[in-house]
Amino acid sequence: MTNSAEVIDGLRVNTAKLQKHAIGSFKNTAPAPIDPRQLMRDLQAFRDPQPSRSGWELGITLLPFLALFALIAIAVEAGYFAALAATPLAGMFLLRLFIIQHDCGHGAFLPSRAGNDWIGRALGALTLTPYDCWRHSHARHHAATGNLDARGIGDVDTLTVREYRDRTRLGRFFYRLYRHPVVLLGFGPAYLFLVRHRLPIGLMKEGRTYWYSAILTNLVTALLLAIPLYFVGFGVTALVFFPVLLIAASMGVWLFYVQHQFPEAHWEYAADWSFHDAALHGSSHLDLPPVLAWFAGYIGIHHVHHLASRIPFYRLPEVLEKHPHLRDLNRFTALQACGTLRLALWDEDQREMVSFRKASRIGR
Repeated sequence: MTNSAEVIDGLRVNTAKLQKHAIGSFKNTAPAPIDPRQLMRDLQAFRDPQPSRSGWELGITLLPFLALFALIAIAVEAGYFAALAATPLAGMFLLRLFIIQHDCGHGAFLPSRAGNDWIGRALGALTLTPYDCWRHSHARHHAATGNLDARGIGDVDTLTVREYRDRTRLGRFFYRLYRHPVVLLGFGPAYLFLVRHRLPIGLMKEGRTYWYSAILTNLVTALLLAIPLYFVGFGVTALVFFPVLLIAASMGVWLFYVQHQFPEAHWEYAADWSFHDAALHGSSHLDLPPVLAWFAGYIGIHHVHHLASRIPFYRLPEVLEKHPHLRDLNRFTALQACGTLRLALWDEDQREMVSFRKASRIGR
C-alpha cells in the first residue's frame, strides 16, 4: 500500500510539473500583442517612393494595357471574336492602373505632390474615376475606418443588427438588395464607374474643384475614346471597352469589400474608436496567389496599407518580409474571402460581422 501511495504521489507531482512546464512554454511561444502605434512608427522606414521604380511599374502596366486594348479592338473589327477572351487580362491591367492612381491619391507613388496629382488625374480618365473627387472621399474613408459614427463616406454601407431591425420592411428589403453579391459585384460597379463618377456625387456643395475634376475627367475620357471610335466605330469600341472596364470595376469592388468585411472586423462608436486599432485590426490581409497579387498591386496587404498609407504599393511585400508576424493577422485566401460575401451586419454584442440568417436568430 505504501509503495502504491508513493507511486500515485509521484505521478501527481510529475503531472503538475508537466502542466506548469506546458503553460510556461505556451506563454513563451505565444506571439506578443502588436502595438499599432509603435508599428506605425516602424513602418515609416518603407514610406519613401522610388521614382525609377514607380516609373517602371507605370510603364509595365500602362503599355501592356494600351496594347491589349488596341489588339482586341483590331481583332474584333476583323471578325475574330475569340480575341474577346483577352478582355479579362486587359481588365486586370486596368485594375492595376487604378491601384497606381490610388497610390497617387495617398502621395505614395512619387516624391512630389504635383507629380502624384497629375499622374492620378491622367489615369482617372482611363479608370473613369475623377481623381480629386475620389482622393477626397478616400481620405475620409481612411480617417474613419471602423468608426460607427462616421460611416457612409467611401466605404461599403454597413448596418448594425439593431439598426437593421429598426428599419421598415421596405428599408430592410433595399438593404438586403444592396448587399446581394449580384448587386455588389455586378450592377453596383457598373453604376459606380459609368454613372455615379460622372458627377461629384456627395461633394457637389464642397467647391468647384470637384466639379472640375468630374467634368474634365469626362472630357478627357471622351477624347481618348474618340480614337478607337474613329478607327473601328462605336460597336467595336463598346464591345471592347465596357467588358474591360466592368471586369476591372468588379474586381476592384470585391477587393475593397474583402478588405473591411470579414468576421472579426473592428468597429467602434466614436467614443471608443482608435484610428490605429481600427486601421490594423479592421483591415484584412488577402493572401492572393503571386500573379493575382501583382495585378492587384498588393493591395490585399491592407492592414499595413491602412496603418501606413504612404508606403508605395510595390513595397508592401517588403513589409511582410521584415515583419513576418503581420502575415497571419486577419489573413484570408481568395477562396476564404469569397465566403465573406454572406456577411452583412455588425453584431454589437458579439462584436463580429454576421449574415442575415445568423442575425435573424440573435435574440430569439
